[in-house]
Amino acid sequence: MKSSRLKELLKFLEEDPGDTFTIYALALEYTRADENKALEYYNHLLKEHESYIPTYYHAGKLYQKRGNLSEAESIYLKGMELSQKARNFHAYNELQGAYNQLKGHEDDE
Repeated sequence: MKSSRLKELLKFLEEDPGDTFTIYALALEYTRADENKALEYYNHLLKEHESYIPTYYHAGKLYQKRGNLSEAESIYLKGMELSQKARNFHAYNELQGAYNQLKGHEDDE
């Protein structure tokens, strides 16, 4: 059974299939319920909406949780590169922290 929030997001997506935020919100929602479906949405964002920086942290975390550490590392690094170019230092710091934790040196800068 789909949650009412999920149903609402799917309706929004149907109305505007290119809305990046709706796709992102669906990925987040599915992360709790269906990780494979969440990865479909995250991968769509990573491929089709590369500059949507919020995707990188959550996609990396999901890959990391599922044990695909090389993919998580790649996603974190790409997200750090894009966030630095966009001067989004908050996102950069979050991604750097996730990357450092992944690499086992979370106490480094």
